[in-house]
Amino acid sequence: MMQNDLKVEWDAGFSVDVAEIDTHQKKMFDLFNELIDLKQRKAESKAIANIITEINDYSKLYFTEEERMLRQREYPDRDIHARYHRRFIRNALSLRREITEDVNNLSLDAIVSLRDWLIEHILTKDAMYVPFLRIHRYVEDASRKQ
Repeated sequence: MMQNDLKVEWDAGFSVDVAEIDTHQKKMFDLFNELIDLKQRKAESKAIANIITEINDYSKLYFTEEERMLRQREYPDRDIHARYHRRFIRNALSLRREITEDVNNLSLDAIVSLRDWLIEHILTKDAMYVPFLRIHRYVEDASRKQ
């Protein structure tokens, strides 16, 4: 499989109509693209471990901000949504554990699987809160005009 076949570029189809969250999505895609590139180039273990750590750390920041926004707006399924995030974080941590002894234990399939989980989450679970946030924004805007 060619390297570029695995990379995912962010486009408006992933947007949740919240600039900060879209920015986090873009960063996550960039991190996964970098990890895929490093793995395919058989980069040294330290570089791969560092990018996996960055994915772990950044996903926590991204999900925390998204959950805070959903809590502030009182999104009814925010707790369920947060559970999905915890699952991603557990899976991302397992990537880190896989390479503790040998970077070759980390398969490209494992990386792509986690990346695909994130894509699926954005396109399905995140997409579910977009109409809620739009209505919430409309009501806020209407209240300000009165």
